[in-house]
Amino acid sequence: MKRELILKEPELYFDSIHNELNNFLRDTFLHPNFSNPLNIKKNSIWRPAIEVKQNDSEYKVKVQLPGVDKNDIDVELDNDFMTITAEIEEEKEQKKEKEQNERYHTCEFRYGKYQRTISFDQPIKSSEAYAEYKNGVLTVNIPKQNMLHAQSKKLAIN
Repeated sequence: MKRELILKEPELYFDSIHNELNNFLRDTFLHPNFSNPLNIKKNSIWRPAIEVKQNDSEYKVKVQLPGVDKNDIDVELDNDFMTITAEIEEEKEQKKEKEQNERYHTCEFRYGKYQRTISFDQPIKSSEAYAEYKNGVLTVNIPKQNMLHAQSKKLAIN
């Protein structure tokens, strides 16, 4: 049986535990008059889940961004890293008179800013990269730069 090594990011697990603990403490100890949970969520910066694959010629990065409009996604490529930024704003709607007293009982949606920076172990060709967004998943294909294996050279000292 062939096994592949999958590197996990431990901070992802701690982020999840940290968020759950914050939710528990907020829901248990904070009274709605003191703090609005939606404001806490809106001011947070979320880290979307990612999947990075590579072969000899390119990287393929998938980012989960459910509920994000493709026009609200920004992808910035540099020599050896990529930063993905997105934002989900709470829906604003006109309410009828009887709904104006409406308030949240439970809200587990994540509103606010999503940001993730991914570093690569080889320089990339940002000019040839392309992205596609479908069903809440952003897929970015990024070609690697061809690294010439330079031979060592002995310099003459004058």
